[in-house]
Amino acid sequence: MVNTGDTAWILTSAALVLLMTPGLALFYGGMVRAKSVLNMMMMSFGALALISVLWVLYGYSFAFGDDAGLGLIGDPNEFLGLKGLMEDTTSEAGGYPVMAFVGFQAVFAIITVALISGAIADRAKFSAWMVFTGIWTSIVYFPVAHWVFDFTVTEDDGTVTHTGGWIANNLAALDFAGGTAVHINAGAAGLALALVLGKRRGFGRDPMRPHNLPLVMIGAGLLWFGWFGFNAGSALAANNTAAVAWVNTMVATGAAALAWLLVEKIRDGHSTSLGGASGVVAGLVAITPACAAVSPIGAILVGLVAGALCALAVGLKFKLGYDDSLDVVGVHLVGGLVGTILIGFLATEDAPAGIDGLFYGGDVDQLWRQVVGALAVLVYSFVLTYLIGLAIQKTMGFRISEEDEVTGIDTVEHAESAYDFVSLGGGSGAASLTGQARAEARNTEGATRA
Repeated sequence: MVNTGDTAWILTSAALVLLMTPGLALFYGGMVRAKSVLNMMMMSFGALALISVLWVLYGYSFAFGDDAGLGLIGDPNEFLGLKGLMEDTTSEAGGYPVMAFVGFQAVFAIITVALISGAIADRAKFSAWMVFTGIWTSIVYFPVAHWVFDFTVTEDDGTVTHTGGWIANNLAALDFAGGTAVHINAGAAGLALALVLGKRRGFGRDPMRPHNLPLVMIGAGLLWFGWFGFNAGSALAANNTAAVAWVNTMVATGAAALAWLLVEKIRDGHSTSLGGASGVVAGLVAITPACAAVSPIGAILVGLVAGALCALAVGLKFKLGYDDSLDVVGVHLVGGLVGTILIGFLATEDAPAGIDGLFYGGDVDQLWRQVVGALAVLVYSFVLTYLIGLAIQKTMGFRISEEDEVTGIDTVEHAESAYDFVSLGGGSGAASLTGQARAEARNTEGATRA
């Protein structure tokens, strides 16, 4: 029997999560320079288009098919092309159509890939990005989703009707909505790709300031809005668990934004809109795995720790020399680690997950499980992503040329510019943008010689 209320909530949540990818496009698009904004947004929309298709063809089966062995990947043939899932049947776990769950999980795959793009802004070929998107999703995200999100189903008589992934079932690490599968996964991949592609021209020397902070704020607002579907929707029912996750998501995000702004005020003497937006995302990332395991007070603590640590972590790229363009590592990898590991300290039996962490009388049992799960995904994603990125770079080339980078990736890769300068000075918008890029190149070369 289909529960129409739960089904409506899952489909609404799926739509909210889908909105997060255009929101991310705005967030990332505003953070880059004017000559890169279209390419930045196209990387998110390209991922949305491609993963939508791959998920139906084989992705769902890889992630949620019956385990093919050792909890590592689902049976690729069980739901190939979503065969057998269009019947009017409910899922094994609850009273909603399986296709509702298919749609909900599809948008998780999409946003995970889109997140990675921020680490390589300004310098990646769009064609190479699309090739990377297809390969990475197939051999990194789909298996990791099986590890984390696919739960074994056991009937009342003890009969196992479905076997899931190793992190969710054998390790029993808690990750309610994707701290490992989404954020640590994307953050580790972003670091690997940043190392493969190398630094942008002028990194550490030129300001490279965001060209449109209102876009950044709009994008952050859409992400915060959509994230309620991301977290509360992961309850897969309109119930108390969803309500707890909703409140924890709201309060942790607010606390993280405040913490980030405070760090900026103490360190730099002022609090910025970019810092506020980044703090919002850091809080959302950190509470994602923990939103059903902690109390609202625990969620505030998660947000405060994540906001402060992520604000400090974004500066590591300058000290360590890797060019993570839009702070995917500092926000998503660090934030994901914070939220996943803090479960071992701040989880309370009173929350829907029903487990006590160290600060609530528990022992280290849950803590070590959280650490192992987080590190397993981090290492797997980093190593595989580095190898994929290196293979693409050595074959078709992943990075645009230095000349094209100076000219502007929007003009070179898409033959377009985000802003039409015709009314300001005649000529085509692309030509005006190219002229600006040439002037920038001359100024950069002059500064270098000086």
